[in-house]
Amino acid sequence: MRLSYNEIAECLGLLPCADNPELTCAVTDSRQTFPGSLFVCIPGSRADGHAFASMAVDRGAAALLVSADVAESRVPVLRVADTVRALGRIAALWRTRTRARVVGVTGTAGKTTVKEVLSGVLSVRGRTAQNAMNYNNQIGMPRSVLEADGQEDFWVMELGISHDGDMDELASVLRPDMGLIVNAGTGHAEGLGAKGVAWHKARLLAHLADCGEGLVCADYPDLVREAQATGAKLHLFSAAGQEAAYCASYIGPVGGEDDPDAPESPKGRYALWLGGTRHEVVAPFRGAYGAENVAATGAAAFLLGLSPEEIATGFRQAHLPPQRFSQRRWGAWLLMDDTYNANPLSMRRMLAAAAEMAGGRHFVAVLGEMLELGCQTESEHYLLGRNLAELKPSAVFWKGGQGAAVRLGLSEGGYQGPWMEVTAAPDFLHAWSEMQGSVLSGSGGVVLFKGSRSTRVEDFLEIFRA
Repeated sequence: MRLSYNEIAECLGLLPCADNPELTCAVTDSRQTFPGSLFVCIPGSRADGHAFASMAVDRGAAALLVSADVAESRVPVLRVADTVRALGRIAALWRTRTRARVVGVTGTAGKTTVKEVLSGVLSVRGRTAQNAMNYNNQIGMPRSVLEADGQEDFWVMELGISHDGDMDELASVLRPDMGLIVNAGTGHAEGLGAKGVAWHKARLLAHLADCGEGLVCADYPDLVREAQATGAKLHLFSAAGQEAAYCASYIGPVGGEDDPDAPESPKGRYALWLGGTRHEVVAPFRGAYGAENVAATGAAAFLLGLSPEEIATGFRQAHLPPQRFSQRRWGAWLLMDDTYNANPLSMRRMLAAAAEMAGGRHFVAVLGEMLELGCQTESEHYLLGRNLAELKPSAVFWKGGQGAAVRLGLSEGGYQGPWMEVTAAPDFLHAWSEMQGSVLSGSGGVVLFKGSRSTRVEDFLEIFRA
């Protein structure tokens, strides 16, 4: 960003100051402060940013945004009632200054992946800014907006929600030219309440910029209904054969069946229909689940003016973010890291993709509890067990609560293999070692690691490295 102190003060309804320094970024961590920064003091459960105001000024902060008194007089101070809401208002001001086409991306599963891949595809055409990692909440997304210099051709910003009202707060800041909703399934149900996930996701379309458009997956009837109710102009895409101008389907792994490396390639070939014309692309996904990501990304890029050739080039060059379907070799085993988070929709997709990649060899599921599901917690874990049983895993390791529900689903689905509940990485490694000479002996296979963020299933993965 490039905003003066007085421009921000006017935006927030505050008095100007004589110094009027130019501010080039907003930071919430004093350790990330550099000259020209606006340091935003955010009270938190573990630390209060106001306590670090002087440290931020020592590092070069040119102004402070506070909601409480601070013992600092070297730089001008913006005093507001709520620094998080004020941060959003500043980001909304900067959004009006950019010439970029702005895309807001949301969904229950895969929104970070689509954000990353779409950013890569659009970069084939022009400069593109995006959220770093998953900075998609009321602090992270405005900060990502303010990190852009305003001269980009495209912004691709992810919006993550977990409570009623979150989408209205985020989308009113971003005012996207395109609102892309990848999907809507059970996720954060505990905080989103009775209106349903689809309703909350569709609120993105109620805050589009003038002449803005929505791009929505036709494979979720509730989502389509709620999106239509907003009155926004809509485009539909599908990965499940629904009537839509933009569609995709999975063809197979890169290289085809005759390629000995294909069973372990992280990339797949997809058919992509753009306005009635069929194209083939190679994307950093493997399995049917990736068709939804391909359709969403391809449709968005096409609507933003990219040619099919540019879109194919972007897909071919794209990479997935860490802890999303990442792979590494460990002896005869392929370890699949999808540990960033988990909900019922993403669980089903990653389990199916991992089972396919096993290709008849061992398929082992190392899973953690799915959190924030509210009253659907037990039933969704039971359904996870039923779904997992259909994939015929060689062994299942479980961390966290709801193990009884998952095991019941497995049993009623016909699974009779090993079930191990483990709480710490050494316990997991010990259990694995015991199975190596019996259940898991042979030619190796694929191990999927996945669970909700706080279960830290990645600790089990890391112990293999050691």
